[in-house]
Amino acid sequence: MAKNSSFDISTGVDLQEVDNAVNQAHKEVATRYDFKGVHATIEFKREPGVIELEAEDEYRLKALYEILVAKCARRGVPLKNLDPGEIEHGSLGKARQSVALKQGIEQETAKQIVKQVKDLKLKKCQIQIQGDELRVTSPDRDTLQEVIAFLKGQDFGVELTFGNFRS
Repeated sequence: MAKNSSFDISTGVDLQEVDNAVNQAHKEVATRYDFKGVHATIEFKREPGVIELEAEDEYRLKALYEILVAKCARRGVPLKNLDPGEIEHGSLGKARQSVALKQGIEQETAKQIVKQVKDLKLKKCQIQIQGDELRVTSPDRDTLQEVIAFLKGQDFGVELTFGNFRS
């Protein structure tokens, strides 16, 4: 009987890299001319996985978000895993926005991935949902590589990572 090989599909962001990106964004905001003497804050809440942006108006809020995205990209944080919320307008023209960090594959996305992999009809290839990640098993390593190549070509709204290869 052939031994099965497997790998896991997951997603997430490195919270330390996000923290570093937020700190770099703070430094840039402090030195930029268009933010001199203006209330603009970026706050990273590690436990719920949310970045709170606040500025005096919507224009500066958008500039603040662009700075954050640029710093995250430079630090290697997958931008697909940043989920910007609605812009909220507060008193005195202030604007707020929450940027959620996607950690783990959501159930609906996982079901979509399972369906598409099963539609490939690969021999003896099985895929299972295990919490917020997926496990793909097959006796043939080439089949697993086909699955990885297929999934890299698809867009599920999150950055997929492949790891924990076992044979």
